Amino acid sequence: MRNRLKELRAERGWSQVDLAAKLAVSRQTVNAIENGRYDPSLPLAFDIAELFEMPIEMLFFKD
Repeated sequence: MRNRLKELRAERGWSQVDLAAKLAVSRQTVNAIENGRYDPSLPLAFDIAELFEMPIEMLFFKD
């Protein structure tokens, strides 16, 4: 699954560490999601969407 996480994080000037802290996950988890090596759980995807104030469909896309 593709996503816009890296782009949206960069627009806000957040590091991976910053985003990880806001989501209560590890920096490695953020990195893995950004690079398409890990698909977030549904609760985490909802948390990400809430944080960026966007619908999930605007953040994650099927390949």
